[in-house]
Amino acid sequence: MPELPVPRSLADLLDLEVLDRDLFRGFNVGLDRHRLFGGQVAAQALCAAGLTVPDDRLPHSIHGYFLRRGRPDRAVILHVDRDRDGGSFSARHVRAVQDGEVIFSMLASFAVERPGGEFEALARSDRR
Repeated sequence: MPELPVPRSLADLLDLEVLDRDLFRGFNVGLDRHRLFGGQVAAQALCAAGLTVPDDRLPHSIHGYFLRRGRPDRAVILHVDRDRDGGSFSARHVRAVQDGEVIFSMLASFAVERPGGEFEALARSDRR
């Protein structure tokens, strides 16, 4: 088996290799030979999803499910399904796969940033 490149920084870790449209490969840090960190896989899945949406969309809602233990000596293949692209929202389903098995699944929604949504906290005397 060929040796996998080892990312040197967080930016390297999240710089996914594009294999095909909606198909990416993520590499591992290699700090722990016994396990693959779940947060790393989740971050790579979110990056993969983000690479498939228009530039004006930001993550709006994310749900992730850890299904199997990942192997640190294997790359993670990220499959992105483009569930929906609307006028201001995009929905993606990402499957992180190793050795043909899904180890992580993410549902992510992206939205165009809109002004507003800020609010002022009510003063304590106003909360009656």
